[in-house]
Amino acid sequence: MDRQVVHDELRQASVAFHQLLDTATAEDLRRPSQGTRWNNEQLLYHMLFGYMVVRALLPLVRLCGRLPPGVSGAWSRLLDASTRPFDVINFLGAVGGARVLNHRRMGGQFDRTVAALRRSLDAEPEAELARMMRFPTRWDPFFKDVMTLADVYRYPTQHFDFHRAQLTLAPPD
Repeated sequence: MDRQVVHDELRQASVAFHQLLDTATAEDLRRPSQGTRWNNEQLLYHMLFGYMVVRALLPLVRLCGRLPPGVSGAWSRLLDASTRPFDVINFLGAVGGARVLNHRRMGGQFDRTVAALRRSLDAEPEAELARMMRFPTRWDPFFKDVMTLADVYRYPTQHFDFHRAQLTLAPPD
């Protein structure tokens, strides 16, 4: 894994996120996004949350990567079976999250989260980046059946880029 590539992706996402926040008007934020049930502010929160989730996933991958493969396979199947409740929680989480951590506070949270991910990535021994676990592929189009820790570090920016295309913010002048 080329750590510098991931650092560059994280930096570019941070710049893009701040640009989106800085140029969005109140009307832009209330406008429905394209292809989701969220408005733009809620979708921005969901994009931020993708990075926050990775901070929780990293220890899980480190742990499951040390256990027999059947453990993460069983966990993945259980999570895939609970996709419907997950989708509801995922939707409502972004609705509530955008109210609590609105657009005025999202930028700071994004910066803190990305900084923590960068520090964590820099501290990872190379062998740890190859640790693997199975993932619930029905939860997210970017979850692969088996993901390494390196894959998990790259996931939030893939998620970010996908949802960025669904925003309906006015283009900057």
